[in-house]
Amino acid sequence: MRRMSKLFAVATICGVLLSGCGKAKADSKKQEEIQVDVEMANFPIVKEKLSLTMMAPGTGLSEWKDMPTLQEYEKMTNMSFEYTTPPMSDFPTKLNLMFASGDLPDIIMGAGKKYLTPAMEVAYGSQGLLLPLEDLIPEYAPNFNKLMEEDPNIRKSITTPDGHIYSLPAIGRLPQSIWAKNPLWYKGEWLEKLNISNEELPKTTEEFYDLLVRFRDEDPNGNGKKDEIPLTDSKLNSVRPWLLAAFGMKELGIEEVDGVVRYTPITEEYKAFLEYTNKLFTEKLLDTEVYSQSDEQKKSKGQNNEIGVFPDYFAFFTTGSSESESLNDYMFHPLTSEQSPKAVVPGSPRINRGTFLITKNNPSPEASLRWADYFYSKEGYEFISQGPEGVLWEYAENDKGEQVKIYAENVNIAKKEETRGAITPNYGIPLPSADIPLVGPKENPNDPDSSEFQQFIEKETEEKVVPYAEVPYPLIFLTKEEQDKVNAIETDLKTYIEQMEAKFITGVEPLSNWDTYIDTIESMGVEAYIQVYQDAYDSWEKQ
Repeated sequence: MRRMSKLFAVATICGVLLSGCGKAKADSKKQEEIQVDVEMANFPIVKEKLSLTMMAPGTGLSEWKDMPTLQEYEKMTNMSFEYTTPPMSDFPTKLNLMFASGDLPDIIMGAGKKYLTPAMEVAYGSQGLLLPLEDLIPEYAPNFNKLMEEDPNIRKSITTPDGHIYSLPAIGRLPQSIWAKNPLWYKGEWLEKLNISNEELPKTTEEFYDLLVRFRDEDPNGNGKKDEIPLTDSKLNSVRPWLLAAFGMKELGIEEVDGVVRYTPITEEYKAFLEYTNKLFTEKLLDTEVYSQSDEQKKSKGQNNEIGVFPDYFAFFTTGSSESESLNDYMFHPLTSEQSPKAVVPGSPRINRGTFLITKNNPSPEASLRWADYFYSKEGYEFISQGPEGVLWEYAENDKGEQVKIYAENVNIAKKEETRGAITPNYGIPLPSADIPLVGPKENPNDPDSSEFQQFIEKETEEKVVPYAEVPYPLIFLTKEEQDKVNAIETDLKTYIEQMEAKFITGVEPLSNWDTYIDTIESMGVEAYIQVYQDAYDSWEKQ
C-alpha cells in the first residue's frame, strides 16, 4: 500500500552579513512541488530517494552521518539526511537561534523536555513553525498510535491546549524508566570495609549522616590518608532530589500533593533540607567543591577512589570499574525524616515529550512519520538500541544449537557502552521510541538471557524506587495566557532560589535570614505563580 504526499517546499533565503563571521547562507530548497510516494507497510519507505535535513544534539562519541545504525537505516528506508548536531552544551542556543531565524531543518530530533520546553512547543506550534501530527498519526505512525490506544494518558500528555500534537515522545517501559533523576550509588568497597550490607544501608537522615561521618573518619579507601569525600555531586543537581525527598518534597519548585499545588522552596520542609545540607557541607561530609566542579572532575575523584556516595546513571560510569565489579555499588535507599516519616522519591511519568518534531519546511511529513514510527516497534527499538548485525553484535550458536546475539569480536567489553554510543544516536538523549527489555548481546553465547548486572539494576530499582516513586506534577501544557503569567515571574524567581540555596548551604547566608528570604519570594508574585499551576492542574483533572 502506498500514499502520495504533495507539498510545496517553501524556499527561505536568509542572508546574514556579520563582520568577521561566516559567509551568508541561503536555503537551497526550490519553491516547487515535491511528490513523495510513501510505502505504508514495508521498506523502503519511499520509492525514489528522499533527502531531508535534521537537527539533533550531538553526544560527542561519533558524528551522526558516520553511525552505522543510521547508515543502514538510510539503505532500509531510502531516506537520507544532512545532519546538524551541535554538542549538547550548545544545542539549546543553536535551537533557539534556528527558530528565531526561521532557518528550519525538516526534522528536530532528540531535544526532549530538557531542550524543548512545553512553552516552546506550544508557541512554535501555534506560530505554524511546527506541523500538527494528530491527523497523520493513525495512518503513518501505526506503532505509536497503538501505544496511545493502549494508554490514553500518552495522548493526554502530548496534546497541547489548542488540541494539536506537535511532537512524538520517548515512552519508557524499562525498570529504570521510572527514574526521574540519576540514582545515588554507594561505593561498595567502602561499605565492605565498614561491614555494612545492602540491607543495613541508611533509611533515615540521621543514619545517613552517621554513615557519612564514618566514610570521612574511618579511612574506607584504605590509603592511610584522610582524603575521603563522603558525598559528592556537580552543582548539587543530582543529589538534591534525593535529599529533598527525605524531607517530603518531590521537586525544587512546583509539585502537586493530593490535588493541591505548592511551591516547595517556601515550605518548612525545604528549610529543614537546607539546615541538614548545610550541616553536611560545614562538616565536610558534602564535597566542598560541589558548586564549582564539573561532572568530569567528579568522575575523576571516583576513579581515584575518593568518593563514597555519588550520582550517575550507573555507578561504573563514575568509578571506571566494570559492570561485574559494580555489583556491590548499591543504590541509595530513600530516607525518612522527622518532617517526612513516609519515604518518597521523585518518579518519572515515563513520557519524555519533544523527541521528534516535523517543521513547516518538511517536504513529506508522511514519510518522516513513518521513518520515526519504526522505533516504536520491538524490532525497531532493538535496531536503534543495538545497531545492525556485525558492528556491536553478531550471531553465534549456543550449546542448544540456537542462534543468539553476542558482542562482535572487535568490541571492547569494558567499554561496550561507549562503543554503542558511537554506532547509534540512542545514547544519552531521548529518541522517539518505546523502550522495552531486550535480550543480548552476550559476552558468551551460553550466558543467560539477562546479564547479572541488569538483574542487579532491576532488583535495586524494584526495591528502592518503585514502591516510593511519585510524579511531582503531571505532564500538563499551559495555555499561552498561563505561560505569559508564569514567564513574568519564573526567571527571576528561579534565579533567586538557586542563588539563595547555594548561599544557605555553604553558610554565606545564615538561615536566621529565612523570614527575609520568604518575604522576598512573596514580593516576586509567588502566590500568583502557584495559582496558575493549580488552575492548570484542576483543568487537566477534568479532562
